[in-house]
This record gives sequence, C-alpha cells and structure tokens, in this order.
Amino acid sequence: MLPAEDLQCLKALALRGGCKGPLFVSTQSIGTMLGISQQTASRRLKGLETQGLITRTLTADGQHVTLTKHGEDKLRREYLEYARIFSEGGKTYSLHGSVVSGIGEGKYYMSLPEYKQQFKTILGFEPYPGTLNIRLVPASIPVRKKIDALDWTRVKGFSADGRTFGDARCIPCRIGSISCGIVVPGRTHYPEDIIEVIAPVALRRKLGVEDSDSISVEVGP
Repeated sequence: MLPAEDLQCLKALALRGGCKGPLFVSTQSIGTMLGISQQTASRRLKGLETQGLITRTLTADGQHVTLTKHGEDKLRREYLEYARIFSEGGKTYSLHGSVVSGIGEGKYYMSLPEYKQQFKTILGFEPYPGTLNIRLVPASIPVRKKIDALDWTRVKGFSADGRTFGDARCIPCRIGSISCGIVVPGRTHYPEDIIEVIAPVALRRKLGVEDSDSISVEVGP
C-alpha cells in the first residue's frame, strides 16, 4: 500500500497536469502545495521515482515530472475505492432500535383514502391501518440524518370534512423480507430518534414483536 504522504504528492502532481505530459515543478513549488519543506518535497519525489510512479528529468532550476502508467493506476484504484464509499447507487442504510407504542394516530391517518392511495402509488402497496413506531438507538441517529438527505417522496396534504390534513414524506424500506415505508409527518420538531414504519401487513403481528423488542430497518435498494 502506498504511504499516505506519497499518495498526497502523487495526487498533487496529477492535479497540476502530470498525467498529460512532462510537468515542470520545483521542490519549492511542491513544498508550498503540500505544506512541507523543500528537503521533504525532494525526498517525496525521489521516493515516487524509485517506486516507478513517476519519471523525472532534472534541469538547472527544477525538474520535469510525468506520472507513469503505474502511478496513474495507483490513483485510479484510489478513485474507485472512494467512488464505492460515496456512491449512493446501491447503498443500503441500517437503522436499529426498539419497538415503542404510539398514541394511535397512525391507524386513523393510514385509513384515510387520500393518504392510502398516495402510499399505494409511492410504495406499491396499500398500507395496513397503523404504523410501527421504533425508537432508534443513539448510534442510528447519525444514520437517520444521512437518510434524511436522500430523495424522499412527498405525500400531499388535503382537505376533507372541513379539516386540513398536512403533507408528509415517505421513503421505501424493508424489515426482513417485508417491503415497508418510513413516513415522516410534515409537522416540525418531529423526534429524531423515532421513526414510523408502514407496511401492507400488521407488522407487530407478522413479526411477533412487542414493546422494547429490538428491530432493524434497511433503507436502500
């Protein structure tokens, strides 16, 4: 594995055009770029050359440096590893918590036809009238915040019988092999450690869980 300081120097050379052809640099300019001394910069360049990552042609006032194929391959592998880390495509998030009782509002809202039809369109199923409430463990709260930054689908509010029902947002998820959805009401200050999950079945009965039982939810493909 290439030491981090050598990789940093190799990347700096590539960013300045070292993959395209001979790049004129001095140890002073490399030192300024990397925040190191000229002597350290000189050692870095010699080290990269010794490892076959660059070729150098010395001149009176500096040197011409070109990344070799081996050097480019090192950077390409680094790029692919970071791409795997940060690519959202195919990424799955896991949330862990325990079952808690709600105040019974989920059953009422999930029985309203205007909401039911939208959830069927978004998630591909008509939700069972009720939600499974889960209190997340502290370690899952940062994961929840990452999920909040994903593309959720808006569930539009409506008016009926002289009453206004607000917007919500929804994202598909899974509990085991059961397709579900996390629903977040549009109201502000919703607890960050609570999620409400809907499904085409009564989750408590299907999963055989009660309050305080541990449960995991997967968000992603």
